[in-house]
Amino acid sequence: MRNKVQKVLLGAALLTSIGFAANAQEAPKKEAPENWFNLNYENDGVYGVGTERAYSEILKNKKSKKVVVAVIDSGIDIDHEDLKDVIWKNEKEIAGNGKDDDNNGYIDDVNGWNFIGGADGSMVNEENLEVARLYGTLSKRFEGVAEEEVAKADKKDYQLWLEVKKSFEEGLTKAENNYSRYATFLHQFQRGKALFMAYFDLDDESEIPGALESLESEDEVLLGMKEMTLGLLSQGVTDEQIQEGVEYFEGQVKYNYNHELNTREIVGDNIDDKSEKDYGNNKVMGPDAMHGTHVAGIIGASRGNNIGMDGVADNVEIMVVRTVPNGDERDKDVANSIIYAVDNGARVINMSFGKPFSPSKEAVDKAVKYAESKGVLLVHAAGNDHKNTDVENNFPRDKYNSGKTAKNWIEVGASTWHTDEKLPAYFSNYAKKNVDLFAPGFDIYSTVPGSEYQNLNGTSMACPVVAGCAAVLMSYYPELSATQVKKILMKTVTPLKNKEVYLPGYNSLEEGQEPEKVKFGSLSISGGVVNLYEAVKYAEKISK
Repeated sequence: MRNKVQKVLLGAALLTSIGFAANAQEAPKKEAPENWFNLNYENDGVYGVGTERAYSEILKNKKSKKVVVAVIDSGIDIDHEDLKDVIWKNEKEIAGNGKDDDNNGYIDDVNGWNFIGGADGSMVNEENLEVARLYGTLSKRFEGVAEEEVAKADKKDYQLWLEVKKSFEEGLTKAENNYSRYATFLHQFQRGKALFMAYFDLDDESEIPGALESLESEDEVLLGMKEMTLGLLSQGVTDEQIQEGVEYFEGQVKYNYNHELNTREIVGDNIDDKSEKDYGNNKVMGPDAMHGTHVAGIIGASRGNNIGMDGVADNVEIMVVRTVPNGDERDKDVANSIIYAVDNGARVINMSFGKPFSPSKEAVDKAVKYAESKGVLLVHAAGNDHKNTDVENNFPRDKYNSGKTAKNWIEVGASTWHTDEKLPAYFSNYAKKNVDLFAPGFDIYSTVPGSEYQNLNGTSMACPVVAGCAAVLMSYYPELSATQVKKILMKTVTPLKNKEVYLPGYNSLEEGQEPEKVKFGSLSISGGVVNLYEAVKYAEKISK
């Protein structure tokens, strides 16, 4: 699922704001240094990846080879001012002639392909979660059935049903409660502002905080309204922000947890036929390209053009593969997207999405093995639920059903620009065995649709930082294989194994709870933050 962090973090911040009294006196948040993810600790005091230092000290005047990076995501604004020059172009395809000129099975795939669209040009945007789809399927078999009534051959599916049922019902209840809570909260906030505008005969909402400071009353209701309104206005909370929360949770109830929703009517394929590949369309931007556009900018937004921001890699082409809706991606689409990217020349594939259930994992495994056989590196976001993925599932993953591990896979957690205990992002998943390394994924400024720019948070942002680093190594040292690139990036991380940090999830503790401190090395295999400067220095050394 994509867009999760962007809106859930907003929701979390607003939910916290309901406890306005505790937050109103907090010191202003320090801002991240500009371009911080490309900076380095030695020169700039943040655990960025040293991009600028790598180019200025090692790669300057050095020749490079163009590398294609596929972004499997929600779509990309291919006309963005800072991306249009780095978007992949299928030179074998003639745009707009309605023919499959290169005989790859996809008509007019000039910049990539959209696997969640119909042949008539229609597109999927809102989608349900995998847990909802499984609930819809399994409930037909097991709803109301006692365990002792289940045949031996169905026991495994029944246990899955119990897990799915619990997850679905808890998720739906939470979404319904949050939707109601936000709608009520918005109503109360608007009512409070209107009340005080009239009470003080004010002309502008900006005058409310000053007026409220002098308000004294024995009316507890009025004082409560004062405390809420003043607390929220002092934090800069707006109607629009709360409305975003309302719409987010409304979408969860209406679409994400709607087990009867069937978007494949739009796509027109047979979802049960995993061998089917020739479906979709060439509309790669899609109806909501915020997430994919942001990811693409981090990887390779044009460097040195004095526009917007600089991506990590300076000689890339971004292949657009639209696969991820506003809900959970489907395994069939993920598998076909990987295969498409591999077959059309991608050397790195960025996958900033994930989900806790994968009913057709064997299809994805097959695609990952195919990418491994072709020497293509897969970079995947670890997820944003501050959970230990050694214990809880996050798919897709590098472990095949056979038990073997893909050697061409990097799993990425998110770090922040803070150098203290808040180094790991509070939302980031972590795992001593299943997360390889961390990368900047907090307050990341990058491209968004309409030639605009925005700060976003998430392992979705950390993942393309690593994909960009991998692309740089493959560009300047083209003899390196995917597995070698992974080994180099793992070997050269900024070593922070013994640094004491807060365990992710530290922002969601109950009042009075102290965050748990752990060694940063316990959160990933490498115990460090990816470091492009050191990786390039090492690659330069071994290349000689």
